[in-house]
Amino acid sequence: MPELTTGGRPPGSPRDIPHLTIESTGLVVRLQADVTTIGRGHFVDVRLDDPSVSKLHAEIVRRGAYAYVSDLGLSRHGTRVNGKVVAQRLLEDGDVLSFGSQRCRVGGLATEQLAEPDPRRSATPELTRRELDVVAALCKPALSEEAFVAPATARDIAADLVVTEAAVKQHLLRLYQKLRIPEGPNRRVRLANEVVARGLVRPLPAAILDRPATVPALPDAPDARDARGVAAGGPAGLVVGEPVQLAG
Repeated sequence: MPELTTGGRPPGSPRDIPHLTIESTGLVVRLQADVTTIGRGHFVDVRLDDPSVSKLHAEIVRRGAYAYVSDLGLSRHGTRVNGKVVAQRLLEDGDVLSFGSQRCRVGGLATEQLAEPDPRRSATPELTRRELDVVAALCKPALSEEAFVAPATARDIAADLVVTEAAVKQHLLRLYQKLRIPEGPNRRVRLANEVVARGLVRPLPAAILDRPATVPALPDAPDARDARGVAAGGPAGLVVGEPVQLAG
């Protein structure tokens, strides 16, 4: 049986020792190194003498610095973490666990700060094959040189893809909208930074770059090749994806 004390944590123990505080009594139970059983029975590690708690109600399992609670499905009242019914749940320091009508608070768990994902990049919009060719040509100078250089201009992209400059500008306008690049100075640079950050284009290995590139001419009409379903490679020196939904 783990040590039971009062006063919020085991006396003489550092605050980072994982423990469970029973709110109704103030008792503190140090969590076992592997599995801590919780219930109304006499042979569990954390005994909660309440009719809403089953004899063997749940268990807290520790895996290194982490701990998770697992409801054993033997009670009609279930297990809650911070008010939400759970079957299994990874625990955070300070979480409130409810077993039936009994509440306990977990403490002493290690905490870690993880960077929140950028909500703008949680879902990358679908790009057509032609739009992928345009962003590849846009970023080609920056990805193929040792030092940073400015992204390609609309005229450079048009020459690279053998299309009109007007067609390229139309594609760039749609890309600004799809990737949510606001108006302002250096918009083309910001677009290039965004597509590189999302991994939409990447440089080919140097050995492949040394090979002669053969790129078929593209029609001027936007997305005309997409409508026909003709497969063709993007600008030499870059890999572009297929016209499918791309993950951020």
